[in-house]
Amino acid sequence: QVQLVESGGGLVQAGGSLRLSCAASGNTFGINVMGWYRQAPGKQREMVATISSVSSTNYADSVKGRFTISRDNAKNIVYLQMSSLKPEDAAVYYCNVRQIITDLWGQGTPIDYWGQGTQVAVSS
Repeated sequence: QVQLVESGGGLVQAGGSLRLSCAASGNTFGINVMGWYRQAPGKQREMVATISSVSSTNYADSVKGRFTISRDNAKNIVYLQMSSLKPEDAAVYYCNVRQIITDLWGQGTPIDYWGQGTQVAVSS
């Protein structure tokens, strides 16, 4: 089992910045992709950014150039630096970690873990 603890959400004015952190603990062996998703009221959860174990990144078009995802593999922490925040960025942000469990025959099974969510509010 992997436990995720998020921090860093809050209220910020439009144009401001916030940094989210998510620390993974427990049985962290095999953690592969780490990422951030968000869900605004009345909308589906959407991918914001992901980062692989070799730091290959992927961003939603809406946040490219404004958000930066990074990770500390030694500490199993993933960060999301958010800049130039817009009111439409307001949502509950969820950390996601994908762990690959490999069996004796080399077959890998992915398991997804989610954080409890942290609220980001942006005032205009």
